[in-house]
Amino acid sequence: MGEETLVAMPLAPHHHHARLDALPHHAAPAQPPQAPPPEPIPADREEERDRGGGVEPPAPVPRPETPPPALAAGVGEDVYYARRMLQGAVLRPPPHLPQPEAPPGLARALSAPAHPHGYAEEEAEEAGGKQRPVDRSASANSAVVDVASIGRFLRGRRDVLSSAITRRISSLKEPSAPAAADTYGVQEIHLPNVKVTVRLKDAIAAEEEDGVAPGGGGGGDAGYSFSGGHIKGRVSFFSRSGCRDCAAMRAFFRQSGLPYVEINLDVFPEREAELASRAGGAARVPQIFLNEKLLGGLVVLNSLRNSGEFERRVRDLAGRRCPDSAPRVPVYGFDEEAGGKEDAMVGIVRVLRQRLPIQDRFVRVKLVKNCFSGADMVDAIVNHLECGRNKAVEIGKELARKHFIHHVFRENDFEDGSQNLYRFLEHDPAVPKYYNFRGSTNDGEPKPAAAVGHRMTKIMLAILEAYASDDRRHLDYSRIAASEEFRRYANLVQELQRADMTALPAEERLPFFLNLHNAMAIHAVIRIGQPGAVDRRPFFSDFQYIVGGHPYSLAAIRNGILRANRRQPYTLAKPFGSNDRRLELAQRRPNPLVHFALCDATRSSPIVRFYTTQGVEPELRHAAREFFLHGGVEIDLENRTVHLTRIVKWYSADFGQDRDILRWLLNYLDPTKAGLLTHLLNDGGPISISYMNYDWSLNV
Repeated sequence: MGEETLVAMPLAPHHHHARLDALPHHAAPAQPPQAPPPEPIPADREEERDRGGGVEPPAPVPRPETPPPALAAGVGEDVYYARRMLQGAVLRPPPHLPQPEAPPGLARALSAPAHPHGYAEEEAEEAGGKQRPVDRSASANSAVVDVASIGRFLRGRRDVLSSAITRRISSLKEPSAPAAADTYGVQEIHLPNVKVTVRLKDAIAAEEEDGVAPGGGGGGDAGYSFSGGHIKGRVSFFSRSGCRDCAAMRAFFRQSGLPYVEINLDVFPEREAELASRAGGAARVPQIFLNEKLLGGLVVLNSLRNSGEFERRVRDLAGRRCPDSAPRVPVYGFDEEAGGKEDAMVGIVRVLRQRLPIQDRFVRVKLVKNCFSGADMVDAIVNHLECGRNKAVEIGKELARKHFIHHVFRENDFEDGSQNLYRFLEHDPAVPKYYNFRGSTNDGEPKPAAAVGHRMTKIMLAILEAYASDDRRHLDYSRIAASEEFRRYANLVQELQRADMTALPAEERLPFFLNLHNAMAIHAVIRIGQPGAVDRRPFFSDFQYIVGGHPYSLAAIRNGILRANRRQPYTLAKPFGSNDRRLELAQRRPNPLVHFALCDATRSSPIVRFYTTQGVEPELRHAAREFFLHGGVEIDLENRTVHLTRIVKWYSADFGQDRDILRWLLNYLDPTKAGLLTHLLNDGGPISISYMNYDWSLNV
């Protein structure tokens, strides 16, 4: 293809017979000289060639370039072409005529070099009875590939791989004794990208007799290392959050490298009855159990440690698997009181969810989604309960007070009329941002916000004690996310969806929102990742909880609630509008100490803490002193410069002017720094304030 050819047609019959006798004889031209036979290949090289070695075939002997026999014999060129035409051959144009060119991108790849005169040398061989090679089309940039060599190479590689696999499999039939002893009855085959493990039945049976699960999986009964020993039993103890004796016992287990199971009664209150039955009704935490046997509290542990008896008892667990009668490991579940009873209004709510025409409406130049009018709801209640409209309006107000429904612009509780639009809580378009909302509204009877906050604090304290460093500056978020404590917390915060926040006492609102902010920061890291150094909106604004029927983000809690509805840094609008119901929960005036109590999961932020209702003010002052003691402020006496945390700059409206900030700071500095700062303030000279860079990396 791609080459013009001249096809010779047979002559007319009378011309054919007339000229046939005149043409020279049709005898075959003289045979070209035969090439000498190839030299025999030695036996060793032939064997290497069969194995796919690199023995190359002998180079072809070049043949002399001779013109076609007919022309060499003196026959005219016209007579030569006429004879070839009678034979029906496909011919090229004569050399003195223009030769065809190959199309762009193609070139001729011949099995033998072309004759310099344009005649195929193979034509002479064809006249002698030999087969003419085939012309091939190839890429213009491709080289001639020796297909025979590639085939020999592939066959050789196949033979080598087959031999290797055969040897590996054959070696399994008679394993050596040392190998079997070293691998405990496990035989392994290693092939490229393949690993086959064969476990013998005898080894599995032996493991089952020893009490080890086949395969050596983890878990409380898989065995632990302690001072060089191997423990198959279980060490467990009962504890409570904030207990000093429990913290000391936990520290001992961590330092000794002894794995343990902690059962925190504040996280798992349903286990209190179990502790009372095992250790007596008057028993106090902590209480240690070695398998099912009670060891005692911290005093007993210290005495046994000093005498070496504790390690001996732990070693006794090496040969005995933990029985089922031992305290069980906490598993996924709900608190016994988590379900509770259903709300009294759930029945009418379920009817309204089915009957109300919920649709998108255009009002106030806005598209309001998933809403219904007050008149539609009143009509549905009247038809279902067969009551008057006034009674239906009262029922609607009760549903709004319990946060089953709310006004689309949150302007009123409930009113009759077609212009008043409402929606169910679960139909809010912002529901994907509510991370304490799992598909549907919590239809149970709302619990008091104070009770939920108190239990939330206990669970988060247990999480810090188990999964944070001793100084609380670093948290293991991956273990927190997989823990049963965090699952209980995630279930608990759903109780806040319809909680009555106005019933929360004023003195408990500050610790409640401080703890909620710090718990949400941990939850935000687990769900969406750390706060970004550039775009921090997803972390501080888009991650939200629905609390008492209203959305709360980290920024809304800090600036709207704890800072008395002050503007966020670098923004113009306040967090809450003048008619926002959340203003009822905001602090009356900002307290600068709250900035050193709020953790945003970064290295430069204060450490994570949770606060109690009774001692929140002393705890805030202690948190501020700890923050300034560990890098929150540095004083350069020589350059008369005070280096402060950038938090003070961002929220300077809460601290006052520069001199006011430094005088306020004196109350929370250690004696050394306080003396240096007092000297700078009293000598009357200028003082420069420099703000440190903020480290936004995660406190992991």
